[in-house]
Amino acid sequence: MIRRPLAVLLLLGATLASAASAQNGTPIIALINPNSNETATQSMADLARGEIGDAATIEGLSNASAPPLLTTPEDMANAIPGVVAAGVEAAKDPRVAAIIVAAFSDPGLAGLRASVQVPVFGIGEEVFREAARDGRQFGIVTVTPNPELIASFEAKAEELGFGAQYRGTRVTPGDPTELVKDPAKLDAALAAAVEESIELDGAQAVIMGGGPLSASAIRLQPQFDVPLVVAVNAAARAALEATQGR
Repeated sequence: MIRRPLAVLLLLGATLASAASAQNGTPIIALINPNSNETATQSMADLARGEIGDAATIEGLSNASAPPLLTTPEDMANAIPGVVAAGVEAAKDPRVAAIIVAAFSDPGLAGLRASVQVPVFGIGEEVFREAARDGRQFGIVTVTPNPELIASFEAKAEELGFGAQYRGTRVTPGDPTELVKDPAKLDAALAAAVEESIELDGAQAVIMGGGPLSASAIRLQPQFDVPLVVAVNAAARAALEATQGR
């Protein structure tokens, strides 16, 4: 097993301090992308900003010690030290009021919660809660075909008390690393998988299983009456609520 050196892409202290100063004391929510794809980090940060407006400042942070897409349980495990390090560093700034771990499998969520005093939210955990609201049957659509990873989705549904509502996971065909590079192809593949989740599995809500898929979910929603639940937005709402109760 190859262990990458622990590193975080951004100079957290300087970035957070300057953003907070510009916002005149507005609370900061640090959004940590557990992979190293800076484009995906900024896309997810933009989604969170669109969700909460100017009620808080979103700072997107990338984990340079990880690959650009996490597709296996080993990738998730290897990303944990970088996620925890980024969160611990961010939490040193007293203006950071909450942290979001922005990968669907929530790598490092438990370790970060144990290491900082501010509330920490995982996009996977929060999107399960939202999809299952009011007893809805829900499915998951993702681009990562790893069987262990897919089994972990079922385990999370059970752990959170939603096992009876979980209708399974549909996976797009092809190489996920290549697919996420082409928004048009990604949208087409996800739309087909969403259709299967609704028509074949009986899903009443569909989770887009991965932070980098959030923008696609918003683009695709007009095609479907069933809600496509966006993980980043669900976590942003939860994090904002936590900052307001501070």
